[in-house]
Amino acid sequence: MPELPEVETVRRGLEPAMVGARIDKVELRRPDIRFPFPPRFHQRLEGRRIVKLGRRAKYLLVHLDSGETLIAHLGMSGSFRIEDSTPGAFHHERSKDPKHDHVVFHLDNGRVVTFNDPRRFGFMDLVEKDGLDAHPRLKDLGAEPLSAGFDAHLLAKLFEGSRAPLKSALLDQRKVAGLGNIYVCEALFRARLAPSRQASILADARGAPTRAANAIAEAIRNVLEEAIEAGGSTLRDHRQANGEFGYFQHVFKVYDREGQPCVRERCRGVVARTVQSGRSTFYCAKCQH
Repeated sequence: MPELPEVETVRRGLEPAMVGARIDKVELRRPDIRFPFPPRFHQRLEGRRIVKLGRRAKYLLVHLDSGETLIAHLGMSGSFRIEDSTPGAFHHERSKDPKHDHVVFHLDNGRVVTFNDPRRFGFMDLVEKDGLDAHPRLKDLGAEPLSAGFDAHLLAKLFEGSRAPLKSALLDQRKVAGLGNIYVCEALFRARLAPSRQASILADARGAPTRAANAIAEAIRNVLEEAIEAGGSTLRDHRQANGEFGYFQHVFKVYDREGQPCVRERCRGVVARTVQSGRSTFYCAKCQH
């Protein structure tokens, strides 16, 4: 499933084509994706102008001049494709599975934005902007790891006294929103922290942030920013809005590298794999403590 960097990459790719445009027509090619579309879905979108594209955790937020916000989730295999319908304009190669084009937005600037989702685990919903924080998918989400307030002090507060393994704790969307398996493994490696250590190591006896908290806060921000710059990671289905694959997977340090030598200079360790909370965890037992 796409994690924060993949969703942010899609948001940035869609922004130039969508922000400021009016939605002239919406084609719904099926009555549902993962869930049924909300009542009067296309009528509530048509004629509305897009004022902003945002993101909350792994959800895209399309803010409309009507005061409503379109929430879009990519699910396992969802992607957006941008085409230009103006005469003589270049058309990107269409999806190889156009039968999975479920929602098509025709914009007044000549762009056509298509949501394609072969597995249909994605969904779309419409909600009043004032009701976003109360939406069932958003109301329990934790801190945004790329926000200005995300730092060692916040992590110490969130995980003080926690007995949960550090890897599992960081994947808890109620604590930190948008982090997924790939980037937590990569951040823990950069911070030299073992995924099995208790999350309480991020706070000292007084509740102040420890050296570990500073290390993992910096590592999380850096790995996410680098992944966004690389267009995310394409392991199976992820594509950017321009149709290109992400390439951050080519610089993984530990994820999916079981049995390979640790890339850290002068470390003679080997990347190991274990299972935590049903998810594969990759780490170097020699230099992650």
